[in-house]
Amino acid sequence: MTQAKITILGCGNSTGVPSLGNNWGVCDPKNPKNRRTRCSLSVQTGSTTLIIDTGPEFREQVNRENITHIDAVLYTHMHSDHVNGIDDLRIIKARSKKRVPVFANPETLADLQARFPYLFNGGGHELYPSVIEPHEITSEQLGKAQRFGDIDFTPFQQNHGTCNSLGYRFGDMAYSVDIWKLDEAAIKALKGVKTWIVDGAAYKQTDNAVHANLDTIFALNKDIGAQNVYISSLSLAMDYETMRAELPEGYAPAYDGLSFTAEI
Repeated sequence: MTQAKITILGCGNSTGVPSLGNNWGVCDPKNPKNRRTRCSLSVQTGSTTLIIDTGPEFREQVNRENITHIDAVLYTHMHSDHVNGIDDLRIIKARSKKRVPVFANPETLADLQARFPYLFNGGGHELYPSVIEPHEITSEQLGKAQRFGDIDFTPFQQNHGTCNSLGYRFGDMAYSVDIWKLDEAAIKALKGVKTWIVDGAAYKQTDNAVHANLDTIFALNKDIGAQNVYISSLSLAMDYETMRAELPEGYAPAYDGLSFTAEI
């Protein structure tokens, strides 16, 4: 196995914290761990850097962490808070002189191609070349290890209520945003991870139709068995210190810039 640096580039829900209008909700604005950009993750070895999702603050996140090279992007799903920074992949293409490999399920690739056709096909002038090299993650690949550079990743399907998203496992670590429920195939793909980063945007709600609440995460982890669980997709209702005090041992709220090493 390979040692990798895992960095939570962003852990906020679709609004971010603070949301537009400088609204912090119940979150203490004096605590920097409450300032949250939209969800994204980096997985880095000595030779390969993968990014999961390019949300609206993608450029700021990468610059903040001084990530100077990106080899490929994995997408969870097509929602705007996870993809709207995709245009900045133009800079990656310009620096590397080659198209950026992008991995996603068929629905996400189709949506991205419809919304950002110039990134796939070029902009009709030599100044605007094709930027993205699309790679479809098919149903046959779900639950099976794929390899890019020196990084193995296993995609698995997740129920996000209105659509399916992809989660990704990297050795001892897995990333699950955005989810509502997980089926047996997803749980099987996750079993045995030591660290699990998971969407908990519903927090204590019992009627959220697209995001998991804490009780759902606790129940799922009885089968998955992760020793360390970081709750991500944090909303205006989820103050960092309040959550840290109320979560049981082994669970913690995520924060932007949180970094750790994993065996992948």
